[in-house]
Amino acid sequence: MQIGILKEKQDNRVAIVPDALAKIKALGVEVCVEVSAGAGAMYDDDAYAAEARTVSRETLLEQSDLIISINPPDDAELSKVKQGAILISQFQPFLYPEVIAKLQAAKLVGISLDMIPRTTLAQTMDVLSSMASIAGYKAVLEAARLLPRYFPMFITAAGSVRPAKVLVIGAGVAGLQAIATAKRLGAAVEAFDTRSAAKEEVLSLGAKFVEVEGARDDSAAGGYAVQQSEEFLQRQRAEVQSRASKSDVIITTAQVRGGKAPMLIAKATVEQMRKGSVIIDLAASSGGNCELTQNNETIIHNGVQIVGNSNLAALMPQDASFLYSNNVLNLLKILIKDGAVNLDMDNEIIRGSCITK
Repeated sequence: MQIGILKEKQDNRVAIVPDALAKIKALGVEVCVEVSAGAGAMYDDDAYAAEARTVSRETLLEQSDLIISINPPDDAELSKVKQGAILISQFQPFLYPEVIAKLQAAKLVGISLDMIPRTTLAQTMDVLSSMASIAGYKAVLEAARLLPRYFPMFITAAGSVRPAKVLVIGAGVAGLQAIATAKRLGAAVEAFDTRSAAKEEVLSLGAKFVEVEGARDDSAAGGYAVQQSEEFLQRQRAEVQSRASKSDVIITTAQVRGGKAPMLIAKATVEQMRKGSVIIDLAASSGGNCELTQNNETIIHNGVQIVGNSNLAALMPQDASFLYSNNVLNLLKILIKDGAVNLDMDNEIIRGSCITK
């Protein structure tokens, strides 16, 4: 069986790094890599040469039995993949439900990495958590770069500078990393999350937890936020507005799986913030937590910069590729038996992530 590693078209990351190749080949398979697949992440073709063949994109699509990528091949390329092949990628079927019909029409098996259950058993395969951790870290660095003020307190002969006030909305993996990074940079950090389990984690990082009572139970949501009542959302928005108007930096990460991200920062709130303040919206791809967010764009409103970017992990391509590669390798270990794919639907990880077969 041949596994193919695609080069990403508009992303500097690569799905598999050279160090993982020997472990993949030990599963009894052959590996080919598209020319320059790792170049954006600082892995040149020579680094892959010892364990894999370097081939053109067309050859890889036509000959591979299993194809791995970060972003799925486009519609035109799906028709070039041989029937019955397996594609491992992030198809995001909740956001793009039409992808299922496209894979079925091409007679391809789709395994969507973003659909892997977020359970203890599947932690080593959880690309969402791996990338979210990087995004939370990078969000703070981007905010610090854009903010025309210091993050930490400074006491100098010329005067004292107060620490920046940072508000993190959503204390999942990305939010917790953002909190930790902002604290390390010396900011005064507050965090908000509807999930009951988040409070203890926020406090353990030294941040203040902003609590709004009356949130809907989320214990069965697998680590995701759940849709809240309109009454709760109104109270939530009022509390967030009060905190946000006094913040120098807001980092938003709140998303609802399969639905639009909750709108938590209204235009009126942005207009109350100090000029020069920064909002980094990591929920931009699903609508954004800020009313003014534009996906993949940075806009300035009333002197406040609003960065809509759900893909900040791609700005750290080398470490992001390393972590993504390890996640995929751990999935391959349960997916491939004796050199062949075993789609064991009794396995909750395979059952949860396989969107067509």
